[in-house]
Formats: sequence, C-alpha cells, structure tokens
Amino acid sequence: MTNIKNILFRADSSSNIGTGHIMRDLVLANQYAKDGHHIAFATQNLDGNINSTIKKNGFKVINLQTNDKKELNKIIKQQNIDFVVFDHYEIDYKFEKYIKENNKIKILSFDDTYLKHHCDILLNHNIYGNKKKYKGLVPKHCKLRCGSKYTLLRKEFYKEKNKVYKINKKKTIFLAMGGTDHSNINIDILKVLRKFENIQVTLVTTTTNKNLEALQKYIQNKNWIKLHINSTKIAKLMRKSDLAIVTPSVTLNEIYFLNVPFIAIKTANNQNEMYNFLKKNNQLLLKKFEKRKLIKLLDKIS
Repeated sequence: MTNIKNILFRADSSSNIGTGHIMRDLVLANQYAKDGHHIAFATQNLDGNINSTIKKNGFKVINLQTNDKKELNKIIKQQNIDFVVFDHYEIDYKFEKYIKENNKIKILSFDDTYLKHHCDILLNHNIYGNKKKYKGLVPKHCKLRCGSKYTLLRKEFYKEKNKVYKINKKKTIFLAMGGTDHSNINIDILKVLRKFENIQVTLVTTTTNKNLEALQKYIQNKNWIKLHINSTKIAKLMRKSDLAIVTPSVTLNEIYFLNVPFIAIKTANNQNEMYNFLKKNNQLLLKKFEKRKLIKLLDKIS
C-alpha cells in the first residue's frame, strides 16, 4: 500500500444496524493512519449512529444522503480517493464493480457471510473465516485475508490477554447483546440470571440502545447488576469475568481471543456463519433466546 494516500471507509451504524461495523473499521483505520495514510469515513446520519466516535478517533466524516453508488462515486472523485474499504451488508458485487470501473482505485471488502465480491482484498477477520470458501466468489487477483490471524482487535485486548485478576467469591457474568440490543433480550436474560445465587452481572450496552431507559429502570436497586454504558474498558470487563453471555458476532472474536468461557445466543441471520462454526466445535449455544434452554446451559456449567 505504498502508493495509497487517501483511504475512504464506507460503513454505517444505527440502532438497527448496530455499532460493530464502525468499531472494527476504526481498528483498521488506526492501523492505516499509523502508516501515514489519510483516512475519511463516508456514512449516513442514521438514527442511533456513532459517527461521533469516528470523529473522536480523529477521522473526517462525510455525511451521505443515501446508499446510492453514484453519490459515493462523486465523493471518491472529489476527495481524490485511491483506496476504498467497504463494510456494509447492503453493498454488493455490482455496487463494488461500478465503483471499481469508474475509478482507478483499490477495494478492500469486509465479508462475514461468503458472498460474491469485486475487490482487490477480501477480509473475513472472524475466527471461522475460511479462504477456501471464496473460490469463484472473488476475482483471481484478489488477496484473501481470512481467519483469526486477521482478527481486528483494539490494543486493550492485547494488554488484557495475559492479565490475572483476583478471584471474586461471586461468579461474574459478562452480558452483551450488542451495542444496540436490537433483539431486546437483555432484561429477559437478567430475569433468568436472578434465579442463580452468588453471581454478579456486568452488563454492557451503549446510548444507541433504544431500550436503554427500560433497562435502567429494571436494574434499579439490583446491586448484583453493574451497568456499563459506552464503556472504554470492554477488554478489562471481559477478562475479569468468569462467563460471558454474548451474540455470535464480532464480540465473540474478542471473547475467543481472551479465552473467556461463553454462551452465545443468536439474534440475527448475519450471525449464522459464526453460529455454525461454534456448533461444529461443540460450544454452548442457543439458536434463539429460550428461557428454559438458557437455564439448562447455566446449570450445566455452574
């Protein structure tokens, strides 16, 4: 990437989309910035977005009115972009091909679900990433970066990996159903956990969670629950936990890296590949939240 100067990330965040795309993009963006590249993000101003987090990282935000390829193409030319990073489930092969053919640029595409792409670099940074599955799905010249070797992790995770914390008398459970909890099951899970004695719950969410007010109301006067909103110490909270209850998403890559025991609950179709990988490896899973099944899994490991 020695000839690359201006890099544009195309990704969105919202209460429905979640925050995971932007958060992993920021890890990659910071790596590129260290190498002297100029970084900008092209993103829509959707409800519940975390565009402010992009700005806090020191990167320029270009507001898009739509997810139209022509609007993006215009910005690429205006900003003299020579490298585009796509991290968006609604941007497909045809979209990428149009951008490629109308500009002298390189394209890196994130992929979580083994779809067809028109790119120069394909990044599936999930622990289940398998480059063999992309045969016929990408151009022959495309470089494949797949699997845990390429997992994008913030510095805090490397710092926490080998730390040892004092063992608490109470079992600490890390609970995170995504930054937005679009499935709205945090409270349902907490109602299951309250039946168990001698536990402490570390609940992580963000201000993009539409159900935050109801969640705050529910945990009032419940000393066994500690709520962390927009935490900057996620890795430490995970590392200090005895068990994590999370979705089979980007968060699972982080839990896996820290070697924290977990139960994964699928809440969206884009989590299918991670779910199937974990199932194949005999991990503790739920295809969807079910009270009785979660109790059964918790009994199994308590």
